[in-house]
Amino acid sequence: MAILFTPPQCRTFSPSAFNNHVAGETTSSPHSVKLKTSGAENWSSRFRSKSLSLVFSGALALGLSLSGVGIAEAAKVGVNKPELLPKEFTSVIDVAGFLSDGQEKRIAEEIDDIEKDTGFKLRVLAQNYPVTPGLAIKDYWQVDDSTIVFVADPTFGNILNFNVGATVDLDIPRSFWSRLAGKYGNMFYWKDKGEDASIEAAVMAISSCLQEPVGPNNCAEIY
Repeated sequence: MAILFTPPQCRTFSPSAFNNHVAGETTSSPHSVKLKTSGAENWSSRFRSKSLSLVFSGALALGLSLSGVGIAEAAKVGVNKPELLPKEFTSVIDVAGFLSDGQEKRIAEEIDDIEKDTGFKLRVLAQNYPVTPGLAIKDYWQVDDSTIVFVADPTFGNILNFNVGATVDLDIPRSFWSRLAGKYGNMFYWKDKGEDASIEAAVMAISSCLQEPVGPNNCAEIY
């Protein structure tokens, strides 16, 4: 299968590292991450291995995830619906209707401030898979090594999913993304407070993290 485009190096993060289950296939890669977990954590990891691979193949398929799943694999089940994209550029796309107009405006303003202050580009896509623009967001947002694509999708339980460019990965501890998803993305949180509350809380936590000085203890707290 031909690769449609060559993306920057990027990593996909979820509350637990996941295996290669896109289109029912498994592969091995030097990018794989192995974690020591309890039996319960292993079960949770296996479940999210399948679900999050599907989320990202449908929403992103931008490049290698931690499991080593590439574009050619993701494209087998990927979605590409550019008709769902807004006519004018925006850093926040809500095809699921989770956010009010006011919330979208506030988040977009925060994203603008993040980019001005840090150079990092945060992009937010709220969706209910398979209703998603999918692969089309890569060109629409001009995703590169300095981009964080935040996909809010409650389809598989945890609503917070992140695809992180290589430059961001150098500065932000990888544990930050899983801790963030664990705090604001779990099903109990968003069902109690709403999907919109999870999205807004995550954006503000990312903003705080990105503006901290880079060091051994940056982003240690989730605000």
